[in-house]
Amino acid sequence: MTDRAPLGARLRYAFDKTMAAGPIALIGWLGVLSLAVVLVAGAFLAVTAIAPEGGEALSFGEGSWEALMRTLDSGTMGGDAGWGFRWVMLLVTLAGIFIVSALIGVLSSGLEGKLDELRKGRSKVLERDHTVILNWSPSIFDVISELVIANESRKRPRIVVMADRDKVEMEDEIADKIPDLRNTRVICRSGDPTDLYDLAIVNPQTSRAVVVLSPEGEDPDSRVIKTVLALTNDPARRPEPYRIAAEIRDLAKADLARVVGGDELQLVLADDLISRIVVHSSRQTGLSAVYSELLDFDGCEIYVVEQPDLVGRRFGDALSAFDDCVPIGLSVGGAIELNPPMETVIGRGDKVIVIAEDDDAIRIKPPARAPDEAAIRPAVERPRLPERALLLGWNRRAPIIARELSRYVAPGSVLTVVADVPDLEERVGAVELVGSNLRLEYCVADTTSRTVLDGFDVPSYDHVLVLGYIETLAAQAADTRTLVTLLHLRKIAEAAGRHVSVVSEMVDVRNRVLAEVSRADDFVVSNKLVSLMLAQAAENEAMSAIFAGLLDEAGSEIYLRPMSDYVALDRPVDFHTVTAAARARGEVALGWRRRRSGETDARNMGGVVINPAKSTAVAFEEADRVVVLGRDG
Repeated sequence: MTDRAPLGARLRYAFDKTMAAGPIALIGWLGVLSLAVVLVAGAFLAVTAIAPEGGEALSFGEGSWEALMRTLDSGTMGGDAGWGFRWVMLLVTLAGIFIVSALIGVLSSGLEGKLDELRKGRSKVLERDHTVILNWSPSIFDVISELVIANESRKRPRIVVMADRDKVEMEDEIADKIPDLRNTRVICRSGDPTDLYDLAIVNPQTSRAVVVLSPEGEDPDSRVIKTVLALTNDPARRPEPYRIAAEIRDLAKADLARVVGGDELQLVLADDLISRIVVHSSRQTGLSAVYSELLDFDGCEIYVVEQPDLVGRRFGDALSAFDDCVPIGLSVGGAIELNPPMETVIGRGDKVIVIAEDDDAIRIKPPARAPDEAAIRPAVERPRLPERALLLGWNRRAPIIARELSRYVAPGSVLTVVADVPDLEERVGAVELVGSNLRLEYCVADTTSRTVLDGFDVPSYDHVLVLGYIETLAAQAADTRTLVTLLHLRKIAEAAGRHVSVVSEMVDVRNRVLAEVSRADDFVVSNKLVSLMLAQAAENEAMSAIFAGLLDEAGSEIYLRPMSDYVALDRPVDFHTVTAAARARGEVALGWRRRRSGETDARNMGGVVINPAKSTAVAFEEADRVVVLGRDG
């Protein structure tokens, strides 16, 4: 046992602790010191009877008041008379100057510290019914932009962003990239979303939805999974389920994420989503515009709603029950079934999956006229022929693209891979295909070289897919190489006098405008599509399951087929008739694709129109396509 510390040491230690407590403690000590000066001066004047020249002796109270006035305002002593009184008040004034100066310094330092704390973004958010976005990635700007559109009909919408970045930098970058936030306010906080203490800052317990982005850096999927784990297993979490939309890149980690998130989690498998859309778009020109239309909030959207008036009716009959909506499936007990058999009876409690302009537009309103039965054409059986596809470039999505393509092509099909990747042979050899219909070929070469491309007889291929080198180059550099390749492909097609079906992956949506000069058929903007999907999943808890069904070869998928296979082209035909023709084939007609010279396309949809009014008659041409949800390719 050590001897007890001396009293002086213990007092100094206690003083040091209070001084370290912050500005409030310092202000308290200065107040105590001020009070001591005032009381000592008042007592001294009362005891010594020192008074101003010509005045009476001051009591303790009067002396204390005079000392207080000179402590707070040094100019008060200018009118003092009598040298005894002057000397006392001079000492009080000097003490007051020291105390007030110290107080101003403490207040200034405390205010500056508080501002620094606010700049760090560590104060707790007290919003309710807000959307939380965790982590930072290039996709965040598109996610916020889409949520801003979705929030226009809501009162005082709020988006709270938390990432391991400086708060002011995040606010400045968002303001720069999204100048018009309309009625939405974006609040930024700095912190680690995988830390329970930091997570509490954004107050997820009162949120309406949580979006977890795949962050930049190493092993992003593990950070996403840990963030979801922190949300769902927080001891202080709310009892009601969260609505979480999370981005996962590696398909192999999807099962672990589902175990962690359970029913509260909607997964957006970024690489799988983009790869599937690239493949489908390469085989059907204009398909990427269809997916974009279904995913963004600026146009038609997918809703899951109850329709009591349809209970007891067949799903096929529901197709003609709406003039300005398209039913595409049913939600039965939470299970999603797209394009069910037309004879399926809608039961009580079943929800209808509908494409509509807005949820207010979903109402029973049959078209005014019956379909033109005479214009409906019988089904045409088209043989499946071998396909030759050329894949230019390589990234982590290439193996998924090859595997997905092998699910659809006829026997004898070939995929030729050309990429400027040293270990291309090993990468191609590791690709796992489905079945034996597709054969892989490869060549290591510079895909931005016109000479190299001329050597592959590009016009002889049925499809050309261009990928960016996103794993070895920055986003802008990867898109630049893609643009060069696309321009060469355009020149090759012009020289051959043939149309070459080209689908390209772009990283930055801003580069799509530049890429349009290449006249490629489709541009799949990877970051944009992932952002749209995350925003939709945050607003619609069934969206992930719906798109999983749309992109699953075992279920119904979206196809663009010749309009002439469905209706006669010698007369104007309304969409009600097109719907009836698709229904006869067990399909759901979603819209059409028409490309007319001179027609404006304000939304840059490539002539794609989804959910047109069924009563509108249109004169179709041979090149026009009908967009259908069907089961056969």
